[in-house]
Amino acid sequence: MLNSIDAVMAALRENDDRPYGRQRTVTAEELVDAAEQFDDTAVRSMALLELMEAYEYDGERSKSPVVFARVLKLWDTDPDGFGEWSQQQVFWRFKWVATSLLGTPDVPLAAIRRWHDEMRSRYRAAGHGLQPYYAQRFHLAAHLGEDVQDAYELWAGRPRTELSDCHACEIRARAVHHLRRGDDATALDVWRPVLSGEATCAEEPYVSHAQALLPLLRQGRLDEARSSHLVGYRFARGKSGLARSVGLHIEFCALSGNEPRGLELLAENRDLFGMTGDPVSRLDFLTGVEVLIAGLARAGHGELTVSGPPGASWTVDTLLAHLRTEADALAARFDARNGTAAVSGRRRDRLARRPLLAEPLALGVRAAAAPELAAVPVVPAVPARETEPEPEDFTALVLRARELQLVGHPDADRLWKRIAERFTAAEEDAVEDGAVEGLLGAEAGTFGQLRAELTERRAHDALDRGDWEEGAAQLLAAGGLFRREGLLGRALAARTRALVAELIREDPEDGEDGEGTEADGAGGAVAVAPSAPVIDWAALDAALVSAGELAAAPAADGAPGITDDAYLVVLQCRAYAAHQELVRALPGRPDQPPAEQAARFEAAVTAYRDAAAARGSVRRLAVARQYAADAAARQGRTDEAVEELRYTIAELERGGQPWHTPRAYGLLGQALLQSGEQAEAVEVLHRALAAAARWADDSYPFAATYVMAGHASAHLGDTGAAIRSLSEAASRFDRKGPGAAEDAARTRLQLADLLTGADRTADAVAVLESVLADGATAGLDERVLAQARLDLARGLFALDEDRDAAEEFLRLAAILEGWTEDLHLRTMVASEAAVALVHADRWEAAHAARTRALAAHEQWPQPGPVSAMLRQFARLTAQKEGPDGVESALARLAEADAVRERLEREEPGAETWYPRAAVHYERTRVHAVAGRYEEALAEAERAIAAYEEGGEQAETPRAEAVRLAALIEGTDLGRVAAARQRLTTAAERCRAHGLEEAAEILTDLRERLAD
Repeated sequence: MLNSIDAVMAALRENDDRPYGRQRTVTAEELVDAAEQFDDTAVRSMALLELMEAYEYDGERSKSPVVFARVLKLWDTDPDGFGEWSQQQVFWRFKWVATSLLGTPDVPLAAIRRWHDEMRSRYRAAGHGLQPYYAQRFHLAAHLGEDVQDAYELWAGRPRTELSDCHACEIRARAVHHLRRGDDATALDVWRPVLSGEATCAEEPYVSHAQALLPLLRQGRLDEARSSHLVGYRFARGKSGLARSVGLHIEFCALSGNEPRGLELLAENRDLFGMTGDPVSRLDFLTGVEVLIAGLARAGHGELTVSGPPGASWTVDTLLAHLRTEADALAARFDARNGTAAVSGRRRDRLARRPLLAEPLALGVRAAAAPELAAVPVVPAVPARETEPEPEDFTALVLRARELQLVGHPDADRLWKRIAERFTAAEEDAVEDGAVEGLLGAEAGTFGQLRAELTERRAHDALDRGDWEEGAAQLLAAGGLFRREGLLGRALAARTRALVAELIREDPEDGEDGEGTEADGAGGAVAVAPSAPVIDWAALDAALVSAGELAAAPAADGAPGITDDAYLVVLQCRAYAAHQELVRALPGRPDQPPAEQAARFEAAVTAYRDAAAARGSVRRLAVARQYAADAAARQGRTDEAVEELRYTIAELERGGQPWHTPRAYGLLGQALLQSGEQAEAVEVLHRALAAAARWADDSYPFAATYVMAGHASAHLGDTGAAIRSLSEAASRFDRKGPGAAEDAARTRLQLADLLTGADRTADAVAVLESVLADGATAGLDERVLAQARLDLARGLFALDEDRDAAEEFLRLAAILEGWTEDLHLRTMVASEAAVALVHADRWEAAHAARTRALAAHEQWPQPGPVSAMLRQFARLTAQKEGPDGVESALARLAEADAVRERLEREEPGAETWYPRAAVHYERTRVHAVAGRYEEALAEAERAIAAYEEGGEQAETPRAEAVRLAALIEGTDLGRVAAARQRLTTAAERCRAHGLEEAAEILTDLRERLAD
């Protein structure tokens, strides 16, 4: 019941702890009504100021002036009734009102200027400096686009006062000024203290992260742009008061080639369409969304379903029309009020922007929206080379496509697609060969042959999609069509490919030229189809016999019964099958493969290599060598593999077929990585990627190669490069669809681990949240999901998002209940959940989790996490309850000692110096809270002695124990001389161990004790 001043004040304090949002705002409105029943200026002013704050951060700024008018009325009537904080806030909130008036087009300019005059008058009368007043004058000038530089200098040249905006916010204002002048470099230089986290406030650096996104892109600082998006968006997501920032993040997605991610952000924030209490922020939000939607419309996606204002269904086209109508009208209202075109001009400038990158910037996070967009970037890549021209003459087109296919040229795919378009189904069914001699010249063969070739191409497309049954069926159909045309060699080749189709891993990047039987993906990281189909060696042997017979018996026209390439395809299928068979047999003892499989592989690859060399097929010879190199690397013979691959690459270059080098470079990179040559591996892997991109080889395993490049860079300590590579790898896996979802998730776990190690925990959390997002977990291995949830929970805890961390730990604990292995994880997770809950101030739940952890520890011991949990309980209990919580805290520490003692009994050789020392240290703090200083000092001495057992690794915690002992000894017990001597000795010891920072801390305390 809010029937007393104390009850209202308590409710105000409780509401102040709530996050900004609708619940806090509604409660603040109710508390204003409740405060009105009392003739007490203090409670009424506090309630009104709380309501202003709720409006400010919940997208309802336009309501603030009315509330502040009531505050000023109270102030003018009873200024002494305001508390110290409220008095300062009266003058601080003048700036909020000025911002609100400026952002509402219905407020005349004259009223805004009168308010500025009122602010100046009040500040002067109260003896406050006028720098904040000149800041508001500058913001008005910037909004109007008039006399901006003069207003900027009048503000920026003045010294800050206690009522100036915080340092971080002022840095942002200065940076945005340079940004609007077109000077990205200066703006980013000014922004540095905020973007680096040196200068912060309640909303910074997050607001600046949003506004710096495009300057970072334009300056080529892509890693920083990626990080600013990940960190900044997590903070802004779903917050009405940050609608402008959300719009900027959506715009960034549109201009960095991440349209699916932009649509996902739009869906997550569709409620912001209903935010009308801050018109200028609404305009910025709508414009950011329009940048994304207009780009999709230009790219031909007008019928794509997208999220828009709740209550209706939207497509790109209908949402675009809605956005243009509303945003144009709102901008026009501002222009009419202002008497300038500055607002609509800035809007036009944003809408005129086009994507800034040729390829999408890999963000590392998963985007589930509009998968049809993820498959093909909306921004076309800039061609890296001249592509093969398409002959207008149909016969010439067919002949050229065959020539390119024979040498495996990547442009062959494009020409065959064009042939398929022109050779329509109607023509296939309705036209007799003899009636179309003018369309297809005799030198190109018959339409029956062409029909067979197009069927074969459809088979390759199916295999690329991972549709093994369809691919095999189409190959058999192609074989039948070739046989009908008397092309027995081509028929045999197609049927033999069908025999090994199911061996191709479920990865559309594997294979070459869409044939699915070429060298494995980069590095030979073969993942055999899950069903591990049986290899039909009898059929493959029969195919080899048939190929030999055809080669020995020319056709009636004197031509060979089988072409060289068709013969080599048969041999290649055998080599491929033997390679797959060997790979399956290797995991047990790679250095001692089973004799039968090893002999079969050696024979098949040797026959393939010799035949390719005899027939002068550069590409087939390269594939044979890559099989041999991959097998050697898998068996630990990396030097042999490296030599073979270097020779292969040189031969491809000499043979004029550089488009086949990417796979050889990829295998070479993995072999170098395996042999510890990380620096050269990185160089070679990037060469593979560059060559594959240059030749537009869509079948190349880009994702796997980026993963390897990331690992190599991480080994070298180049964390930035590793993060870039793994981010790109995850994005590439996403483009491959659901079949690669687990690869994408595992890659993101590695990426998050790297980010955490680089002290970029917020980035890591954003990545992990995308792994566990709704709809993202379907079909993923439960252990992958468990690891992701554990990493996310720990990341949230590190960011002090304790409630969210606790929820993730509890979700993970529920998952582990169903496990029958790794049961010790139940103990660990329950312990960490308990700590997160107690940090979140959910004590009842925390004690329940502690009880579960101790019970689990009895069955599945985990002394480290359990002891750490109990120490945290002791510390936080003493902090929260003071002397009243001392006995409870000591009980927790006694439990921690019992955990250690059990470990010492069960594992006599275990190192237990740390848990023993850490408990003594925490007991020191607890006794000090109780005022038991002699007992506290004795415990500190025990902690120091226990840390001695830890050697070098214990020097830092030992120094901390000495600091605490000296503080108690000198301050609480009054033994200053002894404390100072203790600190002198400890500081010297720290310096001897290279711990300069610890030595400085101890020396500083010694000097303060002297004072």
